[in-house]
Amino acid sequence: MLVSPDGRLSKWLHWLFEMSLVIKGLLAAGETVSGLALLLAPHSALISLWAWLTHHQLTQNPSEDMTLWFKNLADTFPVHLQHFYALYLLAHGALKFAMVIMLARRILWAYPAAMMILSGFVLYQLTEFVTHGSLILLALAFFDAFMIVLVWREFQILRLKVAAEKTAGPAAEPNVLPQKSAL
Repeated sequence: MLVSPDGRLSKWLHWLFEMSLVIKGLLAAGETVSGLALLLAPHSALISLWAWLTHHQLTQNPSEDMTLWFKNLADTFPVHLQHFYALYLLAHGALKFAMVIMLARRILWAYPAAMMILSGFVLYQLTEFVTHGSLILLALAFFDAFMIVLVWREFQILRLKVAAEKTAGPAAEPNVLPQKSAL
């Protein structure tokens, strides 16, 4: 185990775990809503939105890199790519949201599953970083790697608690511990 489950550092690490669940949950909800919006929005409406968002900036400074990038993206954004991103964001967000809910409910089998899912995310993000150089994906990879350590630590503590409860008496539900989290 990383740290004794009763110390001040342990409480701080548990708080960090809970806050990372909140952050992951918010990001997952945002991804899911974005995917749903991309799926339901007409393609022409997205192109019009991008044109409206960049029009003011293009009139003030027509050579600004970020604005030109967005304009180029809007000009070359096909419908099939919109559907791909919609489905990707929906699936990715829903998977992460389900993972967060199960971890917040302290379902034991969800901890190893979450570590595997997060490991997959880290591998994908690092591959994309190496391929495309996206610093955002590198930061997300570090966040997910840190989250894996926190999930592993919480899993170890919960396994000890479950083992202690089994020796003390039968639990109400075998794979779910009582809620103690602020979530």
